[in-house]
Amino acid sequence: MKISRYLIVRAIILFCTVVVAVYITVFIANMGGHMDQIRRDQIKFDVAQAVYADPGNMGVPTAELQRMINERAEMQYRRLGLDQPFIVRSVGYLTTALSLNLGRSEYLTSDTGSREVRRVITERLMPTLLLLGTAVILVFIVAVFVALALSRRYGSFVDRAVIALAPTSSAPGWFYGIFLILLFAAVLRVMPYGGMVQSPPPKEPLAYALSLLRHLALPVSAIFLGGVFGGIYSWRTFFLIYSSEDYVELARAKGLSSRRIQNRYILRPTLPTIITQFMLTIITLWMGAIVLETVFNWPGLGRLYLTAVNLSDTPIIVGTVVIYGYLLAGTVLLLDFIYAIVDPRIRVGKGGGSR
Repeated sequence: MKISRYLIVRAIILFCTVVVAVYITVFIANMGGHMDQIRRDQIKFDVAQAVYADPGNMGVPTAELQRMINERAEMQYRRLGLDQPFIVRSVGYLTTALSLNLGRSEYLTSDTGSREVRRVITERLMPTLLLLGTAVILVFIVAVFVALALSRRYGSFVDRAVIALAPTSSAPGWFYGIFLILLFAAVLRVMPYGGMVQSPPPKEPLAYALSLLRHLALPVSAIFLGGVFGGIYSWRTFFLIYSSEDYVELARAKGLSSRRIQNRYILRPTLPTIITQFMLTIITLWMGAIVLETVFNWPGLGRLYLTAVNLSDTPIIVGTVVIYGYLLAGTVLLLDFIYAIVDPRIRVGKGGGSR
């Protein structure tokens, strides 16, 4: 019950954070109401074009035509809520944004030709989850096992090599992606330049899966190179610190096996720190996906967001920010949940916080 109450409180706090962030995005994306004024002008222009193009309006006095244009434009303003103050409109925009009920995009479409914002974003969400999910799992597994191995071989050649390579993790994944494309796609010509599958996509499931894996190799490798050495160095340090504790020496004196000592007395106490850094890595990757997906022409949320910004497609911009907000909040909430489980020092108090 205490953990459930704690998670509910944390979820509410994170949701409020997302609400504030989305409202700021709505305000900025709309330029304080300037975009709505552009929409009003565009609506009036379209109405005027329709009125003047109507053969039935030939011979009608100019004043009457102008009155018809104003009336029809006002009807459109009321239908879209553009006749209300921007503060009122912004609250409505916030509600529709949080529910992803953003209507139709202004320029972009899904692969099926739909302009519904929710469908466009949902279609691009899965490629992003596939790319980042594969990369972070690979980085986590390799970093943990290699760090454990190096903690048992302190001072070896491989250990010194990893220490020397650790600063390379300060560069983002897209930085390595550029060099991987130049080497394997431009020079050696053994890998594709980008995309998710070859064009046209294979119809056979096995051929499609092989094409997907081939296109996935370079971006996953870029993310891997951008994070694995830093993770190994950091986690190896924690393993070394805990392996020198008195209770570990006592366990060795009792004759416990190296594997049991490693799993129970070294790995378990470091789990909270490892999980925290792992989740922070995921958050960093969410934010870096915009550039990475653009470099590899990967059809994910990051590339969609950048395209929407270039086209000033406000519904897509707001919808993508909302999705990123939900993903970041979900990652932090999952971190809180796992941290409360794996760390026995944490006790969830009556106030909903940890102490």
